[in-house]
Amino acid sequence: MVTNVSNPTITVYSPKEKNTGIAIIVFPGGGYNKLAIELEGSEICQWLASIGITGILLKYRVPASGPHHDEDCDCEKDPIKPLALQDAQRAMGLVRSRAKEWNINPNKIGVMGFSAGGHLVADVSTHYRKRAYTLMDDVDEMSCRPSFGIVMFPGHMTFHTTKPYELNKTLPVDSNTPPMFILQAGNDPVDSIQNSLVYYIALKKAGVPTEYHIYAEGGHAFGLNKSAQKIPDWEKLPIADWEKLVERWLQTIKMTSN
Repeated sequence: MVTNVSNPTITVYSPKEKNTGIAIIVFPGGGYNKLAIELEGSEICQWLASIGITGILLKYRVPASGPHHDEDCDCEKDPIKPLALQDAQRAMGLVRSRAKEWNINPNKIGVMGFSAGGHLVADVSTHYRKRAYTLMDDVDEMSCRPSFGIVMFPGHMTFHTTKPYELNKTLPVDSNTPPMFILQAGNDPVDSIQNSLVYYIALKKAGVPTEYHIYAEGGHAFGLNKSAQKIPDWEKLPIADWEKLVERWLQTIKMTSN
């Protein structure tokens, strides 16, 4: 974990052999208070690079950014600071502006997030028409709309809602929201499946191409196989092969070929 991030950075993991031209900006989770920078960051980017995708790790600003749950913060009254959203928007524009230099197809730049990072995927995928900060340079003239999104066990999706199975009202899903892949374990003790379910329902109502997977077991923050050894018999669980599902889904939305 890293905490108290006040200076956002990106780290680029380029494929060493096959390059599909796809890039995915990765948002680690951590409740908008800290970042699981290895489990849900660098390890994910290394895996992406191994399958020909440029993985780009975004170390976004925390704490008190987005719908956080600080004990000393009355989040019902205090305004939510969009620092993480600002960093995600800036990162999208920056990667798109460097696409040729980094051997990336500018039309194949997606986002992938875990837990709070999953919420950030939804945030930047619904808030891309206008920057959440004052424009600074030519980078901010580039589109910050992701080409697709991958959401892993998201949190904060029911924040500030009053009705059951109602999506966070700050996430205005519509028909222009990019295609989404959602995955979660049903026994997640941190972020209940209601978080992913309300997002899926909103996406389907809007006509957004969406794939949704729920597995009985897997818990929370399971990461890749090499990080999940703390879960007994992890390799025997159906969810253990989740990355294969992501690869197949990228084929179905025409990002990669067979």
